[in-house]
This record gives sequence, C-alpha cells and structure tokens, in this order.
Amino acid sequence: MTQKKAPSVLLVVLAFAAVYIIWGSTYFFIERAVKFIPPMLLGGLRFVTAGILMLAWVGLKGEKVWNRSAILHSVISGILMLFVGNGAVIWAEQYLHSSFVAIFLASAPIWFLVFDKPNWADNFTNRYTLLGVSIGLLGVIALFYEKITGDNSKQGLVPLLAIFIGNIGWVLGSLYSKYKVKEVSPSVNSAWQIFSAGIVFFIIGFANGSIAKVNWSSVPAEGWGALLYLIFFGSIIGYSAYVFLLSVRSAAQVSSYAYVNPLVAVLLGVLINGDHLTTLQLAGLVIILGSVFFTNLAKKEREKKAAREALGEKRTPVQASEKEGVLCNDAGPDEQERSR
Repeated sequence: MTQKKAPSVLLVVLAFAAVYIIWGSTYFFIERAVKFIPPMLLGGLRFVTAGILMLAWVGLKGEKVWNRSAILHSVISGILMLFVGNGAVIWAEQYLHSSFVAIFLASAPIWFLVFDKPNWADNFTNRYTLLGVSIGLLGVIALFYEKITGDNSKQGLVPLLAIFIGNIGWVLGSLYSKYKVKEVSPSVNSAWQIFSAGIVFFIIGFANGSIAKVNWSSVPAEGWGALLYLIFFGSIIGYSAYVFLLSVRSAAQVSSYAYVNPLVAVLLGVLINGDHLTTLQLAGLVIILGSVFFTNLAKKEREKKAAREALGEKRTPVQASEKEGVLCNDAGPDEQERSR
C-alpha cells in the first residue's frame, strides 16, 4: 500500500499565512458588506458563487467530484461551519463591531479541546491545557459581562449568544470534517462545504422574505467590493487553506489562527473603521490569547513526549540485539558454534 505523499513545507506555510492574515481581514469586510446586503443574501451570494467556481476548478483538474457518501459528510460539516458558524458572525456584525466579534471568536481553541473527544485523554491530563481552558473561559465571561450590562440592547445578549453558538458550530463542523471526510481531496471537500452552505443561506433568505425585499440598485460599489473580497479571498483562498490544513495538521495546531485573526481584525477595525475598544474588551483579548498560548504550549509538550517515546521504541530493538551479542560472546566455543 502506497503512503500518501506529505505536502511541501512551503505549501503548509502559505496555507497558514492565508488562514492567519486573510481570515483576520474578513471580519472587517463582513461588517462593511452587511451594512448594505442582508445576512442571508450575503451568505448565499458569497458561498454559492465561491462553491460553483471551486467545483468547476476541481472538475477541470480531473478530481473526482461526485462521491455520494463523501459529499454527505462535506454537506454536514459545511452547514455547521459556514451556515451556523459564519452565518452567526454575519448576522451578529449588524450589531457588534468586527473587532469585538474577532476577539470573542479567539476562544475557538478552547472549544476544540473540549469537543475533540478522540484526544480527551491527552488534552485533559496536561496542566497547561487545563490552565489554558480555565483562563480562556474567564476571558469569555469578561466579554459576556460587558455586553450583558451594556445600555444598548442591540449590543447586548442576543448577538453575543449568536456568535457563541456559531463558534461551537464552527468547531464541531471542523472536527466532523477532520474525522469523517476521508474519501475526497481537501479541495473537493471544501468546494462542497461552501456550495451547500450557500444553498442553505438562500433557502432561509427566501423563506424569511429578506431576499425578496432587497433593493439591488441601492447597494453601493463598497458593498459589492466587500462581497467580491469575501468570495475570492475569504472563501476560495482562505477557507480552502483551512480545510487543507485540517487534513495535514492537528486540529489544535490549525486552531492557532486564533492568535493572529483578532489582532488583524482589531487593527483594521480601529485604523479604518474607527472602532473604539473598551478596557474590558482589550483585557478579554489578552486573557483569551493567553489561554491560546497555554493550550499550544500543552500541544508542544505532548509532541515532545511522543517524540521521546518513539525514539525509545526505536532504540529498544538495537539494545536487545546488543544484549544478545554480549551473551553470545560470553558463551563457550561450543555454544557459539551452534549459534552460527
């Protein structure tokens, strides 16, 4: 049986760069786009367009696009990640600044640890993991507290609960994709995920009447430009890079995008969008990033332990053979002769 060829280091580095930087900027562009385009229409246009383009691309490459069992898993994970997860972000950014949403979603690595059942034994026997989860939850609570006690109801609990549920949906969809989608390439998987989520956006948008009410002529160039950025950079490049990384790296390692995304989003929000961050929001960001640091520290400790154990296993046969050689040398001439 031939082993699957490992991806090049350069490809992995470029994929991480796309997930780190491009995704950090999508929060800003979602906030710009949703000012002019209703959430369900925005999600539908973004993901159906990107999905069709990606399906056409992988088809032209000669990849196997039609695989019923694999498509079903891709559809389930795509709906969880992009309709529930990203849809919550789109809806919430009607009421919350993009920088705040990015700060709150920086807690994703915590939920990866909590819901990654196959790795519970490793995750929750490590002191750094437990410390990281505890610290991260404090940061989430701090952000909840500020919004619950705020004066503006739109800035209160409902949008915050939406992105909390969306965050869980994103993590569950990511883990489902990692463990269930095995029979298709990452590009085919991400194409079906994107396309299926876009269809659900359209279904909900037509059902609730929000799409029918759109005045297309009133959408300015700024709105269309933000949508195009989300289609080509956020979905086709960024999301494809994310799904690719899930297939070649651990979920905990891939979730390290939470280090950089909020920083990029905060910088864009403050410098271009004029966002004003409160002391508690900044404290929440620092606390959550601190939790991500400890969870990744735990990952490195586990990797070092695994490497030591693997090295020990490799040495054992050599040591055993050396021991046998000593015994043979200590044996008498007759015993050595019989051993030949």
